[in-house]
Amino acid sequence: MSDTIQSFNPLDQALLQNPYPYFHKLLEKDPIHWSELGFWVVTRYEDARRVVIDKHFGQGDFIRNIQLFYDDDFDVLAHPAYAWLSRVFVMQDPPDHTRLRSLVAGALSLKRIRAMEPRIRELAREHLDRYAQEGHENFITEFAYLFPTMIMCDMLGMHDQAATPDDLRKLNQAIADTFPVFETRALSVEELDLADRQMKFLIDFFDGLFEQRRREPADDLTTALVQAQEGEDSLSPEELSTSVIGLFGAGFETTAHMIGNGMYLFGKHPEQRERLAKAPSLAASAVEEFLRYESSLQATYRTALVDEEIHGQRIKTGERILAILAAANRDPRHFDNPDRFDIGPREQKPLTFGGGIHYCVGAELARLEGRVFLDELFSRYPDFQVDSERARLRPAFLFRGFEYLPVELGDLV
Repeated sequence: MSDTIQSFNPLDQALLQNPYPYFHKLLEKDPIHWSELGFWVVTRYEDARRVVIDKHFGQGDFIRNIQLFYDDDFDVLAHPAYAWLSRVFVMQDPPDHTRLRSLVAGALSLKRIRAMEPRIRELAREHLDRYAQEGHENFITEFAYLFPTMIMCDMLGMHDQAATPDDLRKLNQAIADTFPVFETRALSVEELDLADRQMKFLIDFFDGLFEQRRREPADDLTTALVQAQEGEDSLSPEELSTSVIGLFGAGFETTAHMIGNGMYLFGKHPEQRERLAKAPSLAASAVEEFLRYESSLQATYRTALVDEEIHGQRIKTGERILAILAAANRDPRHFDNPDRFDIGPREQKPLTFGGGIHYCVGAELARLEGRVFLDELFSRYPDFQVDSERARLRPAFLFRGFEYLPVELGDLV
């Protein structure tokens, strides 16, 4: 039946604007879809969950996986942005993945995250008030990007190095220019050159911060990670900068778009906004619904480490699989009324943060940031107005979000 469905292409403009009709076709007619780009695409919840959890699916040969988008002669590791990506623990398999994830997860502990809540709440108020007082219009660049970035700066102890909005924008821009290396496509010469230059900037920036923390330890995440260099299974200098840039970028790309997507959805579904206004205790489940209904991370890759079979389709060792998490999150076999935006608690949880050994280490921080943001928004600016009709999506597949979303907060109550 696959010949009746257009081959998956992350550059297709119709897909970028509204991927869900296409996802539904795959869910119903071609759940194990072969893309002409050279990889399998799975969309059903149980299949996607199996691919992200089963140890028979991993990351595989990084260089070959990237060359799939270019050609066999493409020198992957000659590019600083791809060389960095090759060291990110989510792109690795055990035992390297196990060691690196353990060190990073140990520094980004649940205790540290929970202790941050008062400060996260303070930052939410501060940035909401600044947005309202300065009369900004684009909620994405002037709040959604800055809020989680400032939280990560705070956790890393970057109070002096990135204190101003302009400093934060430079770091945000560097991440935005670099993270296309995660995308499911070949980058243009110009895009890759920019990604390489911005990666050098990020590495130099954070290396300076690490050196300062070696001289002047503090009670922050940077010091915890620097001190993780001192054990037997320590982080190398390259692994340290790789891990911090990854954490910083993940907070920016996924959490910022989660917040932006949520605001857009409240603009499109005012009845759900009113429901949260009347029942603030629904903030946590509202965040889960943002993650499910309009997933900020649309998909994730895996490689078959052994020959496997999904629904009778043989997947050969070394073949790539793209698990479309956004499609799985709307699979009617798993979710009730999957195409309805409903902030009430759901028994079924979305796959947005992945699963298994690659489950997002920052998932609880993102959830906390989302819940605190909603608490403060609805208590301080309950009359906010979202102009969803003028919203403009960013032109990328993997991280779904907006580059422009007009929001007026109104008066502080």
